[in-house]
Amino acid sequence: MKKSGPMLDNYGGFYIDRPVGNNAFSYDDRTNKKINVPSLIDARIDQVELGGPATFIEVDDGKEVECFGMKNMYHLVDENILSRGKEIYLFDNHNHAFYFWCQALLKGSMKRGQVLLHVDQHKDTRIPPNYDVDIDDIDDVKRYTNEVLNVGSFIKPAIHHGIFSDLMIVDSSYSMEMSYPDDYVLDIDLDFFSKDMDYIDYDLKIYRLREYIEGASLITIASSPYFIEQDRALQALRDLFEL
Repeated sequence: MKKSGPMLDNYGGFYIDRPVGNNAFSYDDRTNKKINVPSLIDARIDQVELGGPATFIEVDDGKEVECFGMKNMYHLVDENILSRGKEIYLFDNHNHAFYFWCQALLKGSMKRGQVLLHVDQHKDTRIPPNYDVDIDDIDDVKRYTNEVLNVGSFIKPAIHHGIFSDLMIVDSSYSMEMSYPDDYVLDIDLDFFSKDMDYIDYDLKIYRLREYIEGASLITIASSPYFIEQDRALQALRDLFEL
């Protein structure tokens, strides 16, 4: 039986202060030992705000870098999105996608065994420490997402547990020319619009991703504060949905 109700939409609103998940990066070398996992709220794209405590911290060349993402995680509820049958979640660190995929299965808003169409500067296919999660228990999914997975290791467990049947990665100009599947979940990392990816024409990326958006019912979007300036990420988001 599919579960439903507020418990499935109650995510975030806590800190991680142990060296687990994304907080394990350079933990011993950092002064600030905790990262924020912001609360999930319903909002239109024009209501998305930047800010809040650091959601990712890394030490680069001996300097502690605190990365600040969106003020909240967002379930996007613009009228044009809802009227087109789209369910879209926006969040900072990309491992949260795993939670929203499992939530969608439990709510019955996503079917098991589709293709994952992953648009990203990175492949994010690192192997996690373990695959020990009950994807039918949303509380265990929450634990696993935040304490085991990190920004580069959330896709392999989704394949392992049969959430998706296959993976297609769009991370280059060449891969943008591939034919995309008929039945897929779309996963976008806004770092696809980072300066490192400027060798691909911006308008072409917007055009192609809008095509992907049209064919997907469930869409997960990461703002990836460590990999792209967040004002740039937010502008790309608005351009994708023509705001």
